[in-house]
Amino acid sequence: MTTPPDPAGRVAIVTGAGRGLGRAMAEGLAAAGYRVVATAAREPSELEPLVAAFPDHVMALQADVTEPADCARTVETALARFGRLDILVNNAGRGMRTISPQFMVEPAKFWQADIEAWRTLIDTNVNGPFLMARAAVPVMLQAGWGRIINISMNHETMRRAGFSPYGPSKAALEAETVIWAQDLAGTGVTVNALLPGGASRTGMIPPGFPESAAAALLDPAIMVPPLLYLASSGSDGATGRRFIATLWPATEPAGWPPAE
Repeated sequence: MTTPPDPAGRVAIVTGAGRGLGRAMAEGLAAAGYRVVATAAREPSELEPLVAAFPDHVMALQADVTEPADCARTVETALARFGRLDILVNNAGRGMRTISPQFMVEPAKFWQADIEAWRTLIDTNVNGPFLMARAAVPVMLQAGWGRIINISMNHETMRRAGFSPYGPSKAALEAETVIWAQDLAGTGVTVNALLPGGASRTGMIPPGFPESAAAALLDPAIMVPPLLYLASSGSDGATGRRFIATLWPATEPAGWPPAE
Protein backbone atom coordinates (compact mmCIF):
# COMPACT_ATOMS: atom_id res chain seq x y z
CA MET A 1 0.00 0.00 0.00
CA THR A 2 1.32 3.40 -0.95
CA THR A 3 0.38 6.87 0.18
CA PRO A 4 -0.16 9.60 -2.42
CA PRO A 5 2.58 12.20 -1.84
CA ASP A 6 0.33 15.19 -2.48
CA PRO A 7 -2.25 15.95 0.25
CA ALA A 8 -4.01 18.31 -2.20
CA GLY A 9 -4.37 21.08 0.40
CA ARG A 10 -6.28 18.91 2.81
CA VAL A 11 -6.92 20.00 6.37
CA ALA A 12 -6.79 17.93 9.54
CA ILE A 13 -7.77 18.41 13.16
CA VAL A 14 -5.59 16.56 15.67
CA THR A 15 -6.89 16.66 19.23
CA GLY A 16 -4.53 16.30 22.17
CA ALA A 17 -1.60 17.38 19.98
CA GLY A 18 0.58 18.86 22.71
CA ARG A 19 2.61 15.75 23.46
CA GLY A 20 3.16 12.07 22.73
CA LEU A 21 1.18 10.44 19.94
CA GLY A 22 -0.80 13.60 19.19
CA ARG A 23 2.27 15.75 18.66
CA ALA A 24 3.96 13.11 16.51
CA MET A 25 0.88 12.75 14.31
CA ALA A 26 0.39 16.51 13.97
CA GLU A 27 4.06 16.88 13.01
CA GLY A 28 3.79 14.03 10.53
CA LEU A 29 0.76 15.52 8.82
CA ALA A 30 2.28 19.01 8.68
CA ALA A 31 5.58 17.68 7.32
CA ALA A 32 3.63 15.87 4.59
CA GLY A 33 1.96 19.13 3.57
CA TYR A 34 -1.35 18.91 5.37
CA ARG A 35 -2.64 21.95 7.21
CA VAL A 36 -3.40 21.11 10.82
CA VAL A 37 -5.52 22.55 13.60
CA ALA A 38 -3.79 21.18 16.70
CA THR A 39 -5.71 21.30 19.99
CA ALA A 40 -4.83 21.01 23.66
CA ALA A 41 -7.23 21.34 26.57
CA ARG A 42 -5.06 22.01 29.61
CA GLU A 43 -1.60 23.16 28.50
CA PRO A 44 -1.84 25.08 25.21
CA SER A 45 1.78 26.20 25.58
CA GLU A 46 2.77 22.65 24.59
CA LEU A 47 1.55 23.46 21.07
CA GLU A 48 4.01 26.32 20.59
CA PRO A 49 6.87 24.13 19.25
CA LEU A 50 4.50 22.72 16.63
CA VAL A 51 3.56 26.17 15.37
CA ALA A 52 7.18 27.31 15.45
CA ALA A 53 8.26 24.32 13.36
CA PHE A 54 5.38 24.59 10.86
CA PRO A 55 4.12 28.20 10.98
CA ASP A 56 2.34 27.97 7.63
CA HIS A 57 0.75 24.61 8.26
CA VAL A 58 -0.22 24.43 11.95
CA MET A 59 -2.69 26.48 13.93
CA ALA A 60 -2.84 25.96 17.70
CA LEU A 61 -6.14 26.07 19.54
CA GLN A 62 -7.06 25.55 23.17
CA ALA A 63 -10.14 23.36 23.18
CA ASP A 64 -11.64 20.70 25.42
CA VAL A 65 -13.20 17.75 23.59
CA THR A 66 -15.66 17.22 26.45
CA GLU A 67 -17.26 20.59 25.72
CA PRO A 68 -19.65 20.59 22.73
CA ALA A 69 -19.09 24.31 22.16
CA ASP A 70 -15.32 23.79 22.00
CA CYS A 71 -15.73 20.96 19.48
CA ALA A 72 -17.93 23.12 17.27
CA ARG A 73 -15.47 26.00 17.61
CA THR A 74 -12.60 23.76 16.55
CA VAL A 75 -14.38 22.80 13.34
CA GLU A 76 -15.39 26.40 12.72
CA THR A 77 -11.78 27.50 13.23
CA ALA A 78 -10.52 25.00 10.66
CA LEU A 79 -13.04 26.28 8.14
CA ALA A 80 -12.31 29.94 8.88
CA ARG A 81 -8.52 29.57 8.78
CA PHE A 82 -8.05 26.98 6.06
CA GLY A 83 -11.39 26.87 4.22
CA ARG A 84 -12.11 23.18 4.61
CA LEU A 85 -11.93 20.14 6.88
CA ASP A 86 -11.01 16.68 5.62
CA ILE A 87 -9.52 14.66 8.48
CA LEU A 88 -10.29 14.30 12.18
CA VAL A 89 -7.77 12.50 14.40
CA ASN A 90 -9.47 11.74 17.71
CA ASN A 91 -6.38 11.45 19.88
CA ALA A 92 -7.18 13.48 23.02
CA GLY A 93 -7.59 11.19 25.99
CA ARG A 94 -6.92 10.62 29.65
CA GLY A 95 -5.10 7.61 31.02
CA MET A 96 -4.98 5.70 34.27
CA ARG A 97 -3.02 8.49 35.96
CA THR A 98 -6.41 10.21 36.21
CA ILE A 99 -7.48 7.41 38.55
CA SER A 100 -4.20 6.60 40.30
CA PRO A 101 -0.69 8.03 39.82
CA GLN A 102 0.76 4.67 40.89
CA PHE A 103 -1.37 2.46 38.66
CA MET A 104 1.65 0.68 37.12
CA VAL A 105 2.93 -0.61 40.47
CA GLU A 106 -0.32 -0.71 42.43
CA PRO A 107 -3.20 -1.82 40.18
CA ALA A 108 -6.23 0.40 40.73
CA LYS A 109 -9.31 -1.33 42.10
CA PHE A 110 -12.45 -0.12 40.32
CA TRP A 111 -14.51 0.23 43.49
CA GLN A 112 -11.88 2.50 45.01
CA ALA A 113 -11.83 4.93 42.07
CA ASP A 114 -12.91 8.50 42.66
CA ILE A 115 -16.27 8.94 40.94
CA GLU A 116 -15.45 12.31 39.38
CA ALA A 117 -12.10 11.02 38.08
CA TRP A 118 -13.92 8.05 36.54
CA ARG A 119 -16.45 10.34 34.88
CA THR A 120 -13.72 12.65 33.58
CA LEU A 121 -11.86 9.78 31.93
CA ILE A 122 -14.99 8.37 30.30
CA ASP A 123 -16.12 11.83 29.24
CA THR A 124 -12.80 12.50 27.52
CA ASN A 125 -12.15 9.09 25.96
CA VAL A 126 -15.67 8.11 24.90
CA ASN A 127 -17.79 11.26 24.67
CA GLY A 128 -14.97 13.47 23.37
CA PRO A 129 -14.52 11.57 20.09
CA PHE A 130 -18.30 11.52 19.63
CA LEU A 131 -18.60 15.26 20.15
CA MET A 132 -15.74 15.99 17.75
CA ALA A 133 -17.07 13.62 15.11
CA ARG A 134 -20.58 15.02 15.52
CA ALA A 135 -19.22 18.50 14.78
CA ALA A 136 -17.00 17.41 11.88
CA VAL A 137 -19.15 14.93 9.97
CA PRO A 138 -21.69 17.40 8.49
CA VAL A 139 -18.79 19.30 6.86
CA MET A 140 -17.34 16.07 5.49
CA LEU A 141 -20.71 14.88 4.21
CA GLN A 142 -21.18 18.13 2.34
CA ALA A 143 -17.78 17.65 0.72
CA GLY A 144 -18.45 13.99 -0.05
CA TRP A 145 -15.12 12.91 1.46
CA GLY A 146 -13.61 12.66 4.90
CA ARG A 147 -11.57 10.68 7.36
CA ILE A 148 -12.18 9.98 11.05
CA ILE A 149 -9.25 8.24 12.75
CA ASN A 150 -9.80 7.12 16.34
CA ILE A 151 -6.67 6.40 18.38
CA SER A 152 -6.99 3.13 20.26
CA MET A 153 -4.80 0.60 22.08
CA ASN A 154 -4.07 -3.11 22.39
CA HIS A 155 -6.86 -5.48 23.33
CA GLU A 156 -4.70 -6.85 26.17
CA THR A 157 -4.69 -3.42 27.80
CA MET A 158 -8.45 -3.13 27.46
CA ARG A 159 -8.78 -6.21 29.65
CA ARG A 160 -5.82 -5.74 31.99
CA ALA A 161 -6.41 -5.83 35.76
CA GLY A 162 -6.23 -2.39 37.29
CA PHE A 163 -6.93 -0.57 33.99
CA SER A 164 -10.55 0.35 34.59
CA PRO A 165 -12.04 2.54 33.22
CA TYR A 166 -9.23 3.30 30.71
CA GLY A 167 -9.46 -0.14 29.10
CA PRO A 168 -13.26 -0.11 28.81
CA SER A 169 -13.16 3.44 27.42
CA LYS A 170 -10.98 2.32 24.50
CA ALA A 171 -13.14 -0.74 23.94
CA ALA A 172 -16.09 1.63 23.65
CA LEU A 173 -14.16 3.79 21.19
CA GLU A 174 -13.51 0.79 18.98
CA ALA A 175 -17.20 -0.08 19.06
CA GLU A 176 -17.96 3.52 18.08
CA THR A 177 -15.50 3.17 15.21
CA VAL A 178 -17.25 0.15 13.73
CA ILE A 179 -20.76 1.54 14.21
CA TRP A 180 -19.90 4.98 12.79
CA ALA A 181 -18.29 3.35 9.76
CA GLN A 182 -21.56 1.54 9.07
CA ASP A 183 -23.59 4.70 9.59
CA LEU A 184 -21.36 6.53 7.07
CA ALA A 185 -21.12 3.72 4.50
CA GLY A 186 -21.35 5.01 0.94
CA THR A 187 -20.86 8.68 1.88
CA GLY A 188 -17.13 8.98 1.14
CA VAL A 189 -16.40 9.43 4.85
CA THR A 190 -14.48 6.59 6.46
CA VAL A 191 -13.89 5.72 10.12
CA ASN A 192 -10.96 3.61 11.32
CA ALA A 193 -9.03 2.87 14.50
CA LEU A 194 -5.26 3.28 14.74
CA LEU A 195 -3.08 2.13 17.62
CA PRO A 196 0.66 1.92 18.30
CA GLY A 197 0.75 -1.80 19.05
CA GLY A 198 2.54 -1.39 22.36
CA ALA A 199 3.29 1.13 25.09
CA SER A 200 4.67 4.39 23.73
CA ARG A 201 6.39 7.44 25.17
CA THR A 202 3.41 9.61 26.12
CA GLY A 203 2.27 11.84 28.96
CA MET A 204 0.24 8.89 30.30
CA ILE A 205 3.39 7.14 31.58
CA PRO A 206 3.48 7.63 35.36
CA PRO A 207 6.34 9.31 37.24
CA GLY A 208 9.00 6.91 38.48
CA PHE A 209 8.55 4.56 35.52
CA PRO A 210 11.73 2.40 35.44
CA GLU A 211 14.35 3.64 32.98
CA SER A 212 15.01 0.10 31.80
CA ALA A 213 11.36 -0.27 30.84
CA ALA A 214 11.17 3.25 29.39
CA ALA A 215 13.94 2.37 26.93
CA ALA A 216 11.62 -0.22 25.37
CA LEU A 217 8.73 2.18 24.82
CA LEU A 218 7.72 2.86 21.24
CA ASP A 219 8.60 6.13 19.54
CA PRO A 220 5.29 7.97 18.96
CA ALA A 221 6.43 8.66 15.37
CA ILE A 222 5.60 5.02 14.63
CA MET A 223 2.03 6.24 14.10
CA VAL A 224 2.86 8.50 11.17
CA PRO A 225 3.16 6.06 8.21
CA PRO A 226 -0.22 4.34 8.77
CA LEU A 227 -1.76 7.72 9.63
CA LEU A 228 -0.67 9.18 6.29
CA TYR A 229 -2.17 6.20 4.53
CA LEU A 230 -5.48 6.58 6.35
CA ALA A 231 -5.54 10.34 5.64
CA SER A 232 -5.05 9.77 1.92
CA SER A 233 -7.30 8.83 -0.97
CA GLY A 234 -5.40 5.57 -1.11
CA SER A 235 -7.46 4.35 1.84
CA ASP A 236 -10.85 4.96 0.22
CA GLY A 237 -11.78 1.28 0.54
CA ALA A 238 -10.84 0.96 4.22
CA THR A 239 -13.47 1.69 6.83
CA GLY A 240 -14.50 0.14 10.13
CA ARG A 241 -11.03 -1.36 10.44
CA ARG A 242 -8.21 -1.48 12.96
CA PHE A 243 -4.63 -0.59 12.04
CA ILE A 244 -1.65 -1.51 14.23
CA ALA A 245 1.39 0.70 13.72
CA THR A 246 3.97 -1.90 14.77
CA LEU A 247 2.69 -4.21 12.03
CA TRP A 248 2.66 -1.55 9.31
CA PRO A 249 2.98 -2.24 6.41
CA ALA A 250 3.82 -5.93 6.75
CA THR A 251 0.19 -7.02 7.12
CA GLU A 252 -3.05 -6.12 5.45
CA PRO A 253 -5.44 -3.92 7.47
CA ALA A 254 -7.46 -6.00 9.90
CA GLY A 255 -11.20 -6.30 9.52
CA TRP A 256 -13.65 -6.72 12.36
CA PRO A 257 -13.27 -8.51 14.66
CA PRO A 258 -9.53 -7.84 14.55
CA ALA A 259 -6.90 -10.45 15.27
CA GLU A 260 -3.75 -9.72 17.25
